[in-house]
Amino acid sequence: MTSKETKKRPVDRYNDEASGEYLLMLYNDDVHSFDYVINALMEICEHDFEQAVQCTMITHHKGSCDVRKGKMEPLKKMKNDLIAMELTASIEMQS
Repeated sequence: MTSKETKKRPVDRYNDEASGEYLLMLYNDDVHSFDYVINALMEICEHDFEQAVQCTMITHHKGSCDVRKGKMEPLKKMKNDLIAMELTASIEMQS
């Protein structure tokens, strides 16, 4: 197996188009563990482990992080899924 094969991203069940006009924002809280947030980002936003760790660290240290960019409809589903996991998330227009 080549390195290109091992680094392939999973199939995006929400939207094939990664770019768009909106940002899915995740906000820091003092309730959930790093592992919990990392697993949520991997499951809901389809991040790989490294990306989920980086977004979790940025959220922890800066208070928020844009965890996904895209069209409104797929981001709404992800936002609702994050909120269902008791995480704080919102959708903002990309500037």
